[in-house]
Amino acid sequence: MTWRNGKSIRLTAAVRIAAAVAIFLGVRLADAQSLSVLPVNVFLQSGQKTAALSVTNSGDKPTSIQVRAYDWSQKNNEDQLTASKAVVVSPPLVTIAPAATQVVRLILHQPPASSEATYRILLDQIPGPHEPGVVQMVLRLSIPVFAAPEAKVAPKVQFHLERDGDKLLLVGVNSGQSHETLRDIAVTTSSGRKLELKAKGLPYILAGATRRWELDAQGYAPQPAESLKLTAHGITGDIDEQIGVAVTP
Repeated sequence: MTWRNGKSIRLTAAVRIAAAVAIFLGVRLADAQSLSVLPVNVFLQSGQKTAALSVTNSGDKPTSIQVRAYDWSQKNNEDQLTASKAVVVSPPLVTIAPAATQVVRLILHQPPASSEATYRILLDQIPGPHEPGVVQMVLRLSIPVFAAPEAKVAPKVQFHLERDGDKLLLVGVNSGQSHETLRDIAVTTSSGRKLELKAKGLPYILAGATRRWELDAQGYAPQPAESLKLTAHGITGDIDEQIGVAVTP
């Protein structure tokens, strides 16, 4: 598994651990095929039904990929992916020569009605022929796709804090009709202490979804009626507001 960062693909900690295990066991780790995809986000404007991804193999061997489209939603603080009938990819299976680029076309068969529709395109590298004593590492790339409806839509996220046992959670509820992208989230107490997120995860809150982030709040308990400061950067602008702790019935 890998995660994209602009044009480049970097190995995750899991892959680095696998490499260390391979060395310990005395087997060779096959050179990971270097794949990059542009763009890293796809935005289909109102009425737009097609888009294209450029997949480049900068390795020294041919590599094959499988491309699939999924409907993307968020539930219980997790991304949910189901095979899509609204988006078709072409070609769904292809081999890319060394130093070559393959164009993958996306076709939207079912334009969204009143709210933004969201999808993810998964590109999976197919392992090559087995070689004795060689561990193969393959890549998976996940590209978000946002399709706008005819009407103008916008996110509308409201924030509050919740207690869950000894945990303190920042909660964002998006009652709008399009996604919000949040970065550099920070919560500051009335005494000036900055509470960081324990795990940032993906920055998206989809339309109609709720996201929860656990705060690193060890040794801190909010006082009754205390107001905390939330700052973040979103696609609709900078966020700077006061939030409180929701009262649990």
